[in-house]
Amino acid sequence: MVKVVARPNESDAQLLRRFKKKVARSGVLGVVRKKRWHVSKSEIRRIEKKKAIRRHKRRQRMRRR
Repeated sequence: MVKVVARPNESDAQLLRRFKKKVARSGVLGVVRKKRWHVSKSEIRRIEKKKAIRRHKRRQRMRRR
């Protein structure tokens, strides 16, 4: 769970910005999105394979440069 304590003389906007950064870095939203719907194991494997292919192609492009 992400907690943010207000600093002295910190505005609400700054506090909210700091909170959003902490949430993004913690990866909480990604977990929530993944658990929102049931995804079968075969579907997960297919998605992971696509990710691996994209990652491999991206690395090959970077090596050419």
